[in-house]
Amino acid sequence: MSSGCSRAPGEGLAVLASHPTSSLKIDHDHANGSALMSFHYGSVSRGRYAPLSLAVLTFLIYGWFAVTGARAADFKTLEIATKSGVQVFSVEVATTEEEKRTGLMYRKELADGRGMLFDFSPEQEVSMWMKNTYISLDMIFIRADGRILRIAENTEPQSTKIIPSRGLAKGVLEVIAGTARKYGIAPGDRVAYPLFNGR
Repeated sequence: MSSGCSRAPGEGLAVLASHPTSSLKIDHDHANGSALMSFHYGSVSRGRYAPLSLAVLTFLIYGWFAVTGARAADFKTLEIATKSGVQVFSVEVATTEEEKRTGLMYRKELADGRGMLFDFSPEQEVSMWMKNTYISLDMIFIRADGRILRIAENTEPQSTKIIPSRGLAKGVLEVIAGTARKYGIAPGDRVAYPLFNGR
């Protein structure tokens, strides 16, 4: 069960972590989205190299991947054809079990027009919840053919109440609460995204 924002690009980011005998520096190159990581280690007091603590090294590397991973979210374009026109969303796609378990947990905000799409292939009964999710959402349950099955609007933050699909769904799109009402999104509307091919 999952709940389902993106971190806005910054001007620059450098993280410096130190140890009595070592340091790690991470520099982000925003021109190409890359990150450079360098280790410096040695004894400060005796002028000779000393081994870096495994625990510290593990912590620093984990932190580096956390920072770079948070900035490397891959957004895809998803469209919903409503009676009032086509609405375009930029979405993160959750495909792995880990991604689906985490969803939008711990996020403090979700911009209008952004969202997260959960891939529940093959089509199946789906159950969601809002545990550890701080923002209210609209959950849009989508069938394999791309038609919206149902919408759970204005979900309650941090609730452990089960939110069922009430039918077979292949995907769930989570967007900020009020989106469905704002754009007139309703059951039966068609979602255009490669996941929904009718199978």
